[in-house]
Amino acid sequence: MFERIANILELKGENTFRINSYRKAARVIGDLTEDIEEIARTQKLTEIPGIGEGTAEKIIEYINTGKMAKYEEVKEGVSEETVALMQIPGLGPKTVAMLNRELGIVGLSDLENALHDGKLKGLFGIGEKKIENILKGIELFKTSQQRISIGIAYPIVKRIIAGFRHNAQIKDIQAAGSLRRMKETVGDIDILVSGAKGVDVVKSFVTMQGVTQVLAAGDTKGSVRVEEGVQVDMRVVREDEFGSALQYFTGSKEHNIHLREIAKKKGFKINEYGIFKGDEKIGGRREEEIYTILGMDWIPPELRENRGEIEAARERKLPKLIELSDIKGDLHNHSNWSDGIPTFEEMANHAMKMDYHYLVVSDHSKSLHVAHGLKDEELLEEIEEIDRLNKKFKGFTLLKATEVDIKADGALDFSDKLLEKLDVVVASIHSGFKQGKEKITERMIAAIHNPYVNIIAHPTGRLISKREGYEVDLDRVIEACSETGTALEINCYYDRLDLNDINCRKAKEAGVMIAISTDAHHVDQMWMMELGVGIARRGWLETKDVLNTLSVDTLKAFCMKKRNRT
Repeated sequence: MFERIANILELKGENTFRINSYRKAARVIGDLTEDIEEIARTQKLTEIPGIGEGTAEKIIEYINTGKMAKYEEVKEGVSEETVALMQIPGLGPKTVAMLNRELGIVGLSDLENALHDGKLKGLFGIGEKKIENILKGIELFKTSQQRISIGIAYPIVKRIIAGFRHNAQIKDIQAAGSLRRMKETVGDIDILVSGAKGVDVVKSFVTMQGVTQVLAAGDTKGSVRVEEGVQVDMRVVREDEFGSALQYFTGSKEHNIHLREIAKKKGFKINEYGIFKGDEKIGGRREEEIYTILGMDWIPPELRENRGEIEAARERKLPKLIELSDIKGDLHNHSNWSDGIPTFEEMANHAMKMDYHYLVVSDHSKSLHVAHGLKDEELLEEIEEIDRLNKKFKGFTLLKATEVDIKADGALDFSDKLLEKLDVVVASIHSGFKQGKEKITERMIAAIHNPYVNIIAHPTGRLISKREGYEVDLDRVIEACSETGTALEINCYYDRLDLNDINCRKAKEAGVMIAISTDAHHVDQMWMMELGVGIARRGWLETKDVLNTLSVDTLKAFCMKKRNRT
């Protein structure tokens, strides 16, 4: 609501101070680790930094009524279509205001018609590149409306499955579809169940806590909408069909087509009910049976994209994929020293609960003012604080680090003399996204060749729901990392997941190590390591390919090795 108010105020050309105050409130609330309703019930909202009396009143009003009078007041004269238009990547409020003023564009259909007719050409500030970015933004916007981020879908599925684990009528329950394959976005959520009394299972499903709408409830199938606004479908099958149904409904379509072609050549038929030789059913209770009968190893769901996994399975050459349990630490996080919420100690305690051996708290560097980046003297103070805390820990280490900005000219935001004092240096680009591909690539390669840089974070800069990222030649970046012994990151934050699976596999083939890091700004985000490991598995990564499967001493040696090369 506050973000919308800020956008509409900017659209109307209102006071910048008011706009920024609403944006700040939106950011503060978004970073909270507790439910805002719980805070409003148990303590004063004004105790939250950045939330004043007026803002607190609006929050309470919205919690109690589901409405906010200020929002209704601000949006008067602005249609919902125009509000939605501002969600399109590449279309800020100022651009939307100009398009409305010059061309009478109100909503998405108006914009698409104007683009089709070439009416945007020649408008102030809109060249060919801007038009290209708007078209990409529209495509991204439409895709994001149709599919669900795995960061939203994954916790929903875990919650539902956990709720059914002790149901005596259920023999087995698993997610299927693209979520089981750990794709970064999914369609509807599919859950597969084996059990004898399908009607009773479906009844339990459609009446479970969190259901806001029942879409269908039959003898073996149920479909609901849950409180997050997402559709969840459940299908109940017989025990002797569960394996074949799980294989069939996991997909991908291309993988299944290839598998059926192989089955046909061998004289078999496979479908959701089992694997058959003529009319005789010879398997289907367990998923592994389908692959074994076809003369291949069982293929992990994350690999089932028809990218060579079937051939590798037939030759018994599938990789032994990394597991979540292989992760010994998290290599990129933020504390309250910069733009994070938790203290070092809070993050360390949470990491120890996750059975980690170490944690890298890599707060931002000074150039990133919006994230309260640390000045040189503050980083030195942070180093002292980490040394003090490490004396208290047993079997756990906080590693001294920074996420240092790669500036527009390729230089780093901290001097080598300062970086030398750190255990791990993470480098990343946060500005100058509109520089050309060559310039961005050279910036990144310059950082890669710095002897103190160990990891390049979120290498493409993309946000799945908002932007494609900057233009960068990843092949050259991967080559430079291979030459220098620099790792690339899978950023686990659900709206980044950057590197993606395709580029992870490229990096693996080039011998580049991968760091799987959550970029957590509070402890509640550290669970997203599960998403990053899913992407790593999709990229065919094994433990030997991943930096944070190393012990703390071996990790430090990896970082030191690059320094010693020079």
